[in-house]
Amino acid sequence: MMKCVAEGHQIVALANLKPLDQDELDSYMYQTVGHQAIDLYAEAMGLPLFRQTIKGTALGIGRDYLPQEADEVEDLYELLQRVKNELEIEAVAVGAILSDYQRVRVENVCLRLGITPLAYLWRCQQAPLLQEMVDCGVEAIIIKVAALGLNPDHLGLTLREILPHMQHMERKYGLNVCGEGGEYETFTLDCPLFYNKIVIDEKEIVIHSADAFAPVGYLRFHKFHLVDKSDHRSQAERVQGLSLTTSQTLLTRLKQEQKDACLDDDTYLSEPALPTSSVIESLQHCVADTGTYFCLGCITAYTDLSLAESAGRALDVLRDEVEKLGAQLSDVFSVCLHVKKMSDFAAINAVYKTYFSINPPVRVCVQACLPDNVLFQLDCQGQKMSAQVRRTMHVQGVSHWAPANIGPYSQATVVDGKVYVAGQIPLVAGSMTLATGGIRMQSCLSLQHVSSILDAMCPGTTVLNVLLAVCYVVHHDFIAAAKQQWQLVCTMKAELQRAKLGTCEEYRPLMQYVVLPALPRDASIEWQVYSTSSPVSITETEEEIRQDGVWVQSRGLTSTDNPNVFSAETNVFLQSKHENLDCSKVVSACLRCYRTLMTRLRKDWSDVPLLRVFFCVDIFSYQHVYNAFQKELQDSGSFSAFSLVPALRLADPSQCLALCH
Repeated sequence: MMKCVAEGHQIVALANLKPLDQDELDSYMYQTVGHQAIDLYAEAMGLPLFRQTIKGTALGIGRDYLPQEADEVEDLYELLQRVKNELEIEAVAVGAILSDYQRVRVENVCLRLGITPLAYLWRCQQAPLLQEMVDCGVEAIIIKVAALGLNPDHLGLTLREILPHMQHMERKYGLNVCGEGGEYETFTLDCPLFYNKIVIDEKEIVIHSADAFAPVGYLRFHKFHLVDKSDHRSQAERVQGLSLTTSQTLLTRLKQEQKDACLDDDTYLSEPALPTSSVIESLQHCVADTGTYFCLGCITAYTDLSLAESAGRALDVLRDEVEKLGAQLSDVFSVCLHVKKMSDFAAINAVYKTYFSINPPVRVCVQACLPDNVLFQLDCQGQKMSAQVRRTMHVQGVSHWAPANIGPYSQATVVDGKVYVAGQIPLVAGSMTLATGGIRMQSCLSLQHVSSILDAMCPGTTVLNVLLAVCYVVHHDFIAAAKQQWQLVCTMKAELQRAKLGTCEEYRPLMQYVVLPALPRDASIEWQVYSTSSPVSITETEEEIRQDGVWVQSRGLTSTDNPNVFSAETNVFLQSKHENLDCSKVVSACLRCYRTLMTRLRKDWSDVPLLRVFFCVDIFSYQHVYNAFQKELQDSGSFSAFSLVPALRLADPSQCLALCH
């Protein structure tokens, strides 16, 4: 609650679920020990308290949660619904630190009620967090113990007193310092938000389980009272000056870590979009099916209908084509959405979200230089029956960890040894506002989000494990800052890994820098990465050809540890002026070099996922590139789906085209 107040929110009520006629309830969700004194919290803070008895039990205990009658989660829904109906609340403070089980269920309840979960403790480092609680004047005592390394003698200790012991138990047994694994539970006697301090006058120790190694015991309160602190300041005034970690302190810390001064926001203006008066013919979307994996590209929404109708028609095509392959939309794990105008995104998203539900695919959204009669295009990748083997992270609570995905997309998903991360823009996670400070700050913050998501999805995974990174920027001059920041992060991660493990295996990831007219929230940069889910040995292979006035370079990354770990790119550079450049010859040279690389890697087209093609619109037209790729792939018998992303520029001034996967 203190973190919420520090972020500008106001606490208006408290809510509690209590057990019926018992102290300790076998609940997956709720702490019930100490419930006798919960009423004092409301008096201590001068706030209304809403209480309800827990009637349900833990029925749906899987990774995901779907509402079902008589589940204890529905008790929370009923309680918060009553609070919302009476007070019209907008958000709920959530104390989860590491428990996906609790996070998923609280988010489910909040989103069904249309309120925002605020989870500012989520994925905080636990030892520093517990120290922060102590430093900020939180006086709480241990009221339950239930883990190896803890015993009833620890009951009644304060956070300050238990901290050194828990740090020792973390090193010895791997316990959670903050008790996030149920090792212990606490009761707060005082904190800066309290107008009155709680004093426990009489209590007893109850042994719930006399296990020889990990006895379970708790405190039962019998008598207690309040002591007036004679402090009548507002909630906001009470947390001022405390050493709380907030969005602002995290940004300040980030700026201090920057070796170079940040560029001003107005140093550069966005590159003007090139006028496009082109109109394309109705395109045939492309489909690739390897039996296990499938890809769809060039699914197009046109401007001949209303925005909602056109979006619905395109997404109907996506759904129908996926079902023809014997799969479902829930099997789609990655989507790239390219819009003609970013101002249309909200309306498109409103239609998009009706097609996906639990654990939606990761997504990147950018504004591309699409033809005038195109509203948007999308592509996707999927794996049949993926729900059985896929892990997805869809965090929807606002925290300091990484931006909440309140919309219909997940932060990351793991499929057969590869991590797919959604496009990350420089939002300040705790406020969901765009970071100020120029391109260096925005590049640093968005990469920090990438790092946080990779580590949360697969602990120990860093940017050093990235196979392919696509960096979207709105000005060509921003590429230098993005490259520098990427190298800075990689160097820092490599130094940390060497210090911890004594060694660090490094390779050059595949990198694409793409200049586009606009990005979500008016961001200057967006990162999209694909990574291995664990350290593997990577082999690099290169190929190049020169013909028809272009220089083509292909590069591939493969792993001998996991055949599914495979990524490649092909870049095409001009060797002369491009007035009479033949698009079909350029595409032919590009794919010839790519196929040669594939042969050297002993891969065939069944190993190739979706080919993403970036090209400069001042050199090639969309229609010419589409026709050339479609013809070349069909003529060669290469049944691969492709997606086209028309861009203002690519990384090198002489680069005209790139493909990657």
